[in-house]
Amino acid sequence: MSNLANIRIVLVNTTHPGNIGGVARAMKNMGLERLYLVAPKDFPADRAVWRAANALDVLDNAVVVDSLDDALSGCGFVVGTSARERRIPWPLLNPRECGVRSYQEAAQHHVALVFGREDRGLTNEELHKCTCHVHIPANPEYSSLNLAAAVQVICYEVRMASLLDEQGNLPSFDDWDVPPATFDDLELYFEHLEQALVDIGFHDRDNPRQTMTRLRRLYGRIRLDEMELSILRGVLTGIQNAAYRLKKFEQQRKRP
Repeated sequence: MSNLANIRIVLVNTTHPGNIGGVARAMKNMGLERLYLVAPKDFPADRAVWRAANALDVLDNAVVVDSLDDALSGCGFVVGTSARERRIPWPLLNPRECGVRSYQEAAQHHVALVFGREDRGLTNEELHKCTCHVHIPANPEYSSLNLAAAVQVICYEVRMASLLDEQGNLPSFDDWDVPPATFDDLELYFEHLEQALVDIGFHDRDNPRQTMTRLRRLYGRIRLDEMELSILRGVLTGIQNAAYRLKKFEQQRKRP
């Protein structure tokens, strides 16, 4: 299986079916074929078919899911498109870096390139699920890109990376002794981490502030592998067990 076959384009809550068709066409132009649709407003639709032109195979094979987590399941590298600066900055790639990095990573695992809603993009919560973000440096006086156009830009850079690879000019991705942790396992870890922090009285779900967001960013920069994640899960379990024993001891000591 080629690297391109491991790269999926993910559209979140797309409103206009014509944009879905336009994205399918942009993908096929650049040799990509895996399209995931997260709760589209109107699909399947005739307008999507019309805009897809000769890319009906991409459209016909599109995977429709209910949530972003479903679309990212099994991925080892996730890039979210962001059109503006965020209060808490995330590791940021430009389109060329995104194309090269995504293509390199796709040699080892599934990669997701995530695009948000036409009117407001991705939410902060959705962007926090991404390994890093990509920003297309459009004209600041008119920076609003059509969804299909934005997908075309990123897919073009992925295509250019594949051509460099064919010519033997693409740097190889750094080898590691253990594969990176997948999106699914990381999400389970963050659930476990939050619960452990609650158990020891460090984190308050009713007043969370930016704790979990900043911890997600920290771990995203580190890029945990499967073994490291397993070790950390074990540490969290040990912390929870110690907290439980201490709580039980204090309860027994207070008894008359």
